[in-house]
Amino acid sequence: MLAAAIIVRIFSNCFANVYQKKLTNKNINPVFVNAITYLILTLLSLFLIIFSDFTGLTLSFWGWAAIVGLLGATGNGFLIKALEKGEISVLGPINAYKSIVGMIFGIFLLKEIPNIFGFSGMFLIIFGSYFILDTLQERFSFSLLKNKQIQYRFLALFFSAVEAVFIKKLILLSNILDTFIVWCFFGALFSLLMFKFSKLSIRKEFVNIKSLNILFFINIVFCIAIMQYSTNYVFLKMNVSYALALFQLSAIVSVFLGYKIFSEKNIAKKLFGSVIMVIGAVLIILFN
Repeated sequence: MLAAAIIVRIFSNCFANVYQKKLTNKNINPVFVNAITYLILTLLSLFLIIFSDFTGLTLSFWGWAAIVGLLGATGNGFLIKALEKGEISVLGPINAYKSIVGMIFGIFLLKEIPNIFGFSGMFLIIFGSYFILDTLQERFSFSLLKNKQIQYRFLALFFSAVEAVFIKKLILLSNILDTFIVWCFFGALFSLLMFKFSKLSIRKEFVNIKSLNILFFINIVFCIAIMQYSTNYVFLKMNVSYALALFQLSAIVSVFLGYKIFSEKNIAKKLFGSVIMVIGAVLIILFN
């Protein structure tokens, strides 16, 4: 069951990114995509409340839930912004750095101290990223930090990695269903606030999506719902840093989808780098 949840999570996440990129390619603002996705997820999650019981949950649970919502909405917003013009075959593998962030925060928040395997895994992730980032115009250099898509992707993985730690706290205080529902609700709250402060025209954004097939949003919402619920299940069953490392198997899927759907280039080099990064992520799993 755990292996199935991991596989479902990997593929649902990759396909969600594909649909998000397709939307932004059609000039739909990433902030709006983020807000409308969380809003639809929240409306659908209302049907799940009958299976849940929020009575007895502590004040600290709701405090952590608000933090998760803020981190999730911010991280997903930066991710969609990165996908707007960035290549999936590059941005997907970069997510392997999330396991490093997760491991660092795990040291301080979860008292998980890595040994030689953990540090070796970090080295391989950085080494593998060289082959992927070297396919960009800026190559593997400090000038990469001037690339907006790379900046957005690193911000996205940072926020989502910290979010993962707090999601585990919510699960320990309740269960995976309650955690999923509050993740949707607080994510919608903060993403809608971000949309409001962005001063975008909601009328203009709705005009832009009128010409789109409703299946676009249905696919995004379905993929993200499945992705998040399966993520919660995996977090329940295993250590967060291990799970984040396992999820990096999606790097290979992202490279393949980038090639097949968006005709992205230098796939062989990106695939080679992705495999190295995945090996590094696996080593992080073994650091215990």
